[in-house]
Amino acid sequence: MRRLGCFVAAIAALLIAGALAVSVLFGSASVEEETSFVIPSGSSLTSVAEKLEDEGLISSADGFVLRARLLGRSTPIQAGEFQLEPGMSQADILRAFQQGDVIRRFVTVPEGMPSILVHERLMAEDLLTGDVAVPAEGSVLPDTYDFERGESRQAVLDRMQAAMAAYLAEAWEKRRADIAVSTPREALTLASVVEKETGVPSERRMVAGLYSNRLKIGMRLQADPTIIYPITKGKPLGRRIRRSEIDAVNDYNTYSMAGLPKGPITNPGRESIAAVLDPERTSAIYMVADGSGGHAFADTYAEHEANVSKWRQIRRERGEI
Repeated sequence: MRRLGCFVAAIAALLIAGALAVSVLFGSASVEEETSFVIPSGSSLTSVAEKLEDEGLISSADGFVLRARLLGRSTPIQAGEFQLEPGMSQADILRAFQQGDVIRRFVTVPEGMPSILVHERLMAEDLLTGDVAVPAEGSVLPDTYDFERGESRQAVLDRMQAAMAAYLAEAWEKRRADIAVSTPREALTLASVVEKETGVPSERRMVAGLYSNRLKIGMRLQADPTIIYPITKGKPLGRRIRRSEIDAVNDYNTYSMAGLPKGPITNPGRESIAAVLDPERTSAIYMVADGSGGHAFADTYAEHEANVSKWRQIRRERGEI
């Protein structure tokens, strides 16, 4: 009878120990509100468990490590920033760490943003690390890019530039046979002029067609943004263009030279690149603002003069001249 009592007591002790073990292994973590938790690169399981305990997110680092070794298989934890939610168990936390469910943050490069402003935007992201040089103009594909806390600015820029290289190569293969440019670099340069000349998406192919016509006949592009770029590197000029700037001779000013500028004047988006590689079939070689944000196009100088007169009247009515 005494042996039976000892046996029962031993079984009870085992059950209690098992229950405690289960509690340690599967119990809820001490996450009371949404919490950001960062795992530095190169962290060990033990150091992560200790960090969780130090921040009051679990009750026992040793218990977390034991749970991971017994039931977490051999899947390693990943570095990054994680969002821990109220009610998460230790198993949930470990699974998130192993699956790499990191918080993604985003930086956006809008169409037509020059490289000097891309650089400023990257440097303004406090959660990125390291320095980065101003990228080559036209080398960044406008888009929204995700990044992790602590990632290097150079790594993000590398993705932006790789995206442009990939898109340009793909688009170039689909180009129309009779386009005015002969290399991907020239296509990128003309696309940057188209990007800066019109803010109306539906006009891109028409503007590209007009400039393509001018290139084919050796007519100067006379694009105002090519005057501004050497002065501001793509930032807004903030005033009217001066006569001396229109007459300036440099590698970008398409008023003082025929052909394309020596390189891109901004980072053009996909649609502007596509427009240059498949421009509108048009005979137009003149355009002027029409007062609505778009342009009036003309085949002849006489038609163009009439459009210019209309634009001047609109400006007078606005009190601009």
